[in-house]
Amino acid sequence: MLQRYGVTAGRGPRDTGRGRDLAARAALFVVRTLRAEWHGIVVDPVRQLTRRGLSGLVLAFVAAFGVIFFHALAQHPTGETVVRLTGGVQADLPLWLALLRTPVSLYVPALDLPVWAGITQLFVAFALAELTLGRRRTLFLSYATTLAGTLTVRVMIAIGPGRWGLGLPPETAHVLDTGPSAAVVGLFTYLSVVRRAPVVFLLTGGSMVAESVIKPNLAGREHLIAVAAAIVLALVHERGRPRLRLPRRLPRTAFAARTGRAVGACPEPVLRRPEVTCPAPAFGADHAPGRGAGGRTGET
Repeated sequence: MLQRYGVTAGRGPRDTGRGRDLAARAALFVVRTLRAEWHGIVVDPVRQLTRRGLSGLVLAFVAAFGVIFFHALAQHPTGETVVRLTGGVQADLPLWLALLRTPVSLYVPALDLPVWAGITQLFVAFALAELTLGRRRTLFLSYATTLAGTLTVRVMIAIGPGRWGLGLPPETAHVLDTGPSAAVVGLFTYLSVVRRAPVVFLLTGGSMVAESVIKPNLAGREHLIAVAAAIVLALVHERGRPRLRLPRRLPRTAFAARTGRAVGACPEPVLRRPEVTCPAPAFGADHAPGRGAGGRTGET
C-alpha cells in the first residue's frame, strides 16, 4: 500500500547519508579528543622533562621516597608509633593537631594497601602535575584536596548517620584518613579538567564512584571529596584565565552607511589621472630672451 503512493518502508538514501555523516563526525570528534588528550597528558610533559631534566621531578622523587621511608619505619612497633604520632590524622583529634599532621600524612601510606602500586601512582601523579602545573601549584593542590577530605569528614560525623546519606557514624572518627591517595586522586582530576582529558577523568572519577558503591568506607568518601574539590579548583582556575577575544566590529558612520563600508575598512583604490607635462615653449630667434624688438640686443 505504501509503495503504491511512492512511500517506501525502508530508509532512503538521504537518511543513510545523514547517518554516515553523523558517524563520520562522531569518529572525527573522538579522534581529535584523544589526540588532544595524548598531547596534553603525555607529549607536553615529556617535552618539559627533556627541557628541564630531572629537576622537573623533584616533588615526585620526594613524595615517593617519603612514602617508602614511612612505610619501612612503620614495619617496626616503635616506628609505627612514631608514624602514627607524626602523620596519623583522625577525626577525633583536635583541629589544630589534625592541621599540623596533614602535611606529613601525605607521605604516610595505608598499611592495608599494596605500597608499591601506590608509590607508582603517586610518582606519576606528582610528576605529571609538576611538569604541567609547576611546583607551587602542585603542592597547593595536593594539600588542598587532602585537607578538604579531612575537614569534610568532620562535618559528616557531626551530621550523624541517617541524614540524606551524607552523615557518618561516630565510630568513624577513630579511623585513619586515606593519606597520599586523596592527593593522587585530586591531582589526576585537576589535570584531566585543565587539560581537557575525558579519558583520564572517567578513569579517575569513575573508579572513585565504583569504589564508594562497592566498598563504602571512609576512604571512598574522602576520595569523592578530593575529586569534587579538584573539579571546583580547576573550574575556578579556568574561569580566571584570560581569554583571547576577537575585536568587535567597528561602528558605521553616516558616510559609511551611505557608501556601504565600515569604518576602518581598506579604502577602495582611487584612480588618478596621469599628469600631463606641458612642454616648454620654444622661442625663435625673434623671441629669444634678452633680445628686443627686431632682434636687436641692447640697442636703444
